[in-house]
Amino acid sequence: MKKPFDILVAGEINPDLILTGDVKPEFNQVEKLIDSAVLTVGSSSAIFACGAARLGLKVAFIGVCGDDVFGHFMLDEMQKRNVDVSNVIIRPNGQTGLSVILNQDADRAILTHLGLIADLQASDIPDSLLRQTRHFHVASYFLQTKLQPDLPALFQRAHSFGLTTSLDTNYDPFEKWTGFDELLSATDVFLPNKTEALSITQANDVESAARQLAKKCKLVAIKLGADGALACTHNKITHAESISVNVVDSVGAGDTFDAGFMVGYLNDWPLEKSLRLACVCGAMSTQKAGGTEGQPTLEEAMKYMP
Repeated sequence: MKKPFDILVAGEINPDLILTGDVKPEFNQVEKLIDSAVLTVGSSSAIFACGAARLGLKVAFIGVCGDDVFGHFMLDEMQKRNVDVSNVIIRPNGQTGLSVILNQDADRAILTHLGLIADLQASDIPDSLLRQTRHFHVASYFLQTKLQPDLPALFQRAHSFGLTTSLDTNYDPFEKWTGFDELLSATDVFLPNKTEALSITQANDVESAARQLAKKCKLVAIKLGADGALACTHNKITHAESISVNVVDSVGAGDTFDAGFMVGYLNDWPLEKSLRLACVCGAMSTQKAGGTEGQPTLEEAMKYMP
């Protein structure tokens, strides 16, 4: 029986205010001018959801936001991008989170107000919703502190209904990088970047990190930026190259990579082909400001596939 959704995303909801300019902030009331300011779809989870929908997957989203300007902005923008937000929990007295991002060339600094970002709990996700989808994705693990303790059991619950699972932790702002063994054993696809993989494993190189992680989960795909990506399963390493693009804004590139990878994964593509599509999608997304503005359709991305 065909399910209504390909992917259910459980995640944080916050817009990004993206500032671009070759400046460094200074205190003592120093005012500096920047080149541009854009309010756009933020949060790793939401950018992933929009990227997956843009690539043609049917995506549902569950998270928590406030009944405020930022919350309504996010829900409207996600709906415009064909993400089903009917299960989002709106807290009338809560405040939607916000990230302020200062872009400088290929690097960025991020200030985040958590608001309701951490409020989603495993008990908020009903079995009836899990049964409607093929795959369950969680991102921003370290920010979703109320979801963390019950996430291994939630992944197991998803497995009991025939779903596969994926995880993108994103960066740990506390830099502790702990508590993964039980969760990774319930994770089908783990999607860290190089920094995250090395931090979690304390390995000396990315291939060693990949092999360590692949002993704990079924498949790990590690993002290497302009150097492409590598994946490991059953102790076999697979590499894929990226494409050369004019980078305008790298915000959300990793989330769009994840979306591209999941298209291949859910369509049972060979690993190398899935990894290449992921690299293409991640690279293409950097050509416009904002995490979702440069996300490609599948037709656009396939032009770069060998």
